[in-house]
Amino acid sequence: MMKNLQIFFSAVLLSVMGLSCSTDVDLYADYKDITVVYGLLDNAADTTFIKITKAFLGPGNALVIAQNPDSSNYSEKLNVKLKGKKGNVMLPEITLDTITIHNKLAGDSVFYFPSQLLYYTTSSLDPLATYELAIDRGDKQVTATTSMVEPFSVTYPTNRISFSATVPTQLRWGSAKNGKRYEVNLVFHYRELAPGSQDTLNKTMNWYLGTRKSATLDGGEQLDVSYLGEEFYNRLGQELEDILNVKRWAGEVDVVVSAGGDQLSTFIDVNAPSNSIVQELPEYTNVENGYGIFSSRRNAIKTYRLAVQSETKLVENYNWGFIINR
Repeated sequence: MMKNLQIFFSAVLLSVMGLSCSTDVDLYADYKDITVVYGLLDNAADTTFIKITKAFLGPGNALVIAQNPDSSNYSEKLNVKLKGKKGNVMLPEITLDTITIHNKLAGDSVFYFPSQLLYYTTSSLDPLATYELAIDRGDKQVTATTSMVEPFSVTYPTNRISFSATVPTQLRWGSAKNGKRYEVNLVFHYRELAPGSQDTLNKTMNWYLGTRKSATLDGGEQLDVSYLGEEFYNRLGQELEDILNVKRWAGEVDVVVSAGGDQLSTFIDVNAPSNSIVQELPEYTNVENGYGIFSSRRNAIKTYRLAVQSETKLVENYNWGFIINR
């Protein structure tokens, strides 16, 4: 699940961090201490991470400067809190600590790797609350506010999922309160046993089905995407490795609908590639006294078994080594 969540929002982090630097350096410009924030709250996650850095200025190529952690990290630990409010009731304040993670891969961004300094908390978040991020810089307060994307669910199909129809098939869900942007992914699980091997491997195929937006933030709106069953087999055939005498068994299918809050949706739209001859993108931030994005997200996941006709077609129509589950 964490991987799905990372896939859905990985492009956002790159966009936010892009606010921190430019390859064009004005040597005569006065340096300004600008706080850059990236944070997405999800009460279903066991840990909340928030990235807090600073913009930097220096002589030479900014892409080289970005490789030095000291260029964008604050030298001191910041006082960072989450302040929740549910209705008219203030929730207990949550103080964030710092942690260094070591799994950032080369190429994920132009910034330093593999270690990343993050602020985090394992405290539970209330899905019905509004949260303010408060960063005490001493000389100034950096703040941002977001409502939580509330729980929602996938409503169709109701039982098994089919890829045997010759006409488009719908996946449907009800929009979440405070949710605006929805990205839909299908994850097909299968097991694979290569000849001569004693280990059966669990594998997946991911299929991105599209993006939808709700008309309002009120929740309860019926949204859908459609797919062609034949495309499932085409994509699977492209991904499967051609192994002689391999044995494979079809598993379950996860429908994953990832919802993002209104601020996140706006941020993605503003930073999306444009066909316009105007190259300068408008700035969008909901961080007061800083730059970046502070919003919320949530996943709705429903797991299905393959329809009998779809599994039979997978076994009988394609020479991929699939065997009927018994």
